[in-house]
Amino acid sequence: MLAEQKAPAAFVSQPVVQALPSQDADDQTADGSDGSSTANADSLQELVSQKASDDDDLSPEMRCLAGAIYFEARGESLEGQLAVGRVVVNRSRSGRFPASYCGVVYQRSQFSFIHGRSMPSVREDSSGWQEAVAVARIADDGAWKSKAKGALFFHAKRVSPNWRLTRLAQVDNHIFYR
Repeated sequence: MLAEQKAPAAFVSQPVVQALPSQDADDQTADGSDGSSTANADSLQELVSQKASDDDDLSPEMRCLAGAIYFEARGESLEGQLAVGRVVVNRSRSGRFPASYCGVVYQRSQFSFIHGRSMPSVREDSSGWQEAVAVARIADDGAWKSKAKGALFFHAKRVSPNWRLTRLAQVDNHIFYR
């Protein structure tokens, strides 16, 4: 029997460039798209500054998302706030939770700041609220990758609920799970 002869491997000296997706598959929307828009910023802080200057009115859904970020992660890093916001977004798109941000936020026994069916009042002229709104816009449109990609659950670092979930990341004072 004769062995087939193969051509020797050739060395390619030109670089191969492939565009990277802006979000991971775990953060995709229900229709399969990644829900991202092109971020024209070099840092999350720069993107927050850009989004903070957007002066359009907030929809009730975006108010719920910003409220969750404000009450759960105010005072944490922008990455920590974004990770909390992405959990709300991921839940609303998962099919396992209510399909709206308000539905997720007001779902019974999910967020400790919700009492009954109401969210505490917010000082809307505060810098903390303006930052939460900007981070909510970024989380909503997927303009920046979260350190806790695909997370559907989180809890404060100070508690230990013994969840049998896959731990994804710890960002600031929260631990995130899938």
